[in-house]
Amino acid sequence: MKYMLLIYGTDQAWDEAGREKCYKESTELAHRLKAEGKYLAAAPLHPVTMATSIRIRDGKRLITDGPFAETREQLGGYFLIEAKDLDEATNIATQIPGARVGTVEIRPVLEIGGLPTD
Repeated sequence: MKYMLLIYGTDQAWDEAGREKCYKESTELAHRLKAEGKYLAAAPLHPVTMATSIRIRDGKRLITDGPFAETREQLGGYFLIEAKDLDEATNIATQIPGARVGTVEIRPVLEIGGLPTD
């Protein structure tokens, strides 16, 4: 089953050296998962100051700068993995550096037919 591991935190969670260490550790984790056949994708996201949100209400586009919700933690990146069950996905999520300073949300991916594939 595919799981999306959504990494949440604050923009201030890491200093520059900590962020570089996080990227290095995340890259190493991605390579380990790839060797085990569990890695599908991963990427950090730019800060929320670079975000744009769109909503359609009554047929009109409402575009705002930043995230839609005002929250303390924002989505900062993700891993898309293949795991046999939630326990395995949880064990992988505990290895993500962002879990030490923020939250990693584990969500099973709902697979529907008809979507494009590689």
